[in-house]
Amino acid sequence: MNFARQVFRYAGIYGLIVMTPQYFLEHQVGVQEPPAITHPEFFYGFLGVGIAWQVAFIIIAQSPDRYRPLMIAAMIEKFSFGIAVPILFALGRVSGTVFGFAIIDLIFAALFVEAYRRTTPKTPPASSATDS
Repeated sequence: MNFARQVFRYAGIYGLIVMTPQYFLEHQVGVQEPPAITHPEFFYGFLGVGIAWQVAFIIIAQSPDRYRPLMIAAMIEKFSFGIAVPILFALGRVSGTVFGFAIIDLIFAALFVEAYRRTTPKTPPASSATDS
């Protein structure tokens, strides 16, 4: 379980460090990764959802056995970006920088799978005959 704690804690901290500053970089992102952002609601919505997931990773790290089912959603979060971006990169639709971040997400996705595999499912308490 220590493995799962560390993986999810590091993923959450890394994600917060990488994503939070982007709230102040909307214009810069448009300059470095043209075209300019034309739908800021999508940009800020993506950041909000992304940051919420980083917090979820930190919560999972507190009790991996308890939050083991949530690890499946965490894997989907990482694989969805980590698989889509290399395809977009191959089509020339995203930059190498974005591709690099997708590779990091794929590494975390693989670590999440291993953390899930190593974490024992939490069994519900046995019900007594008087609970019926």
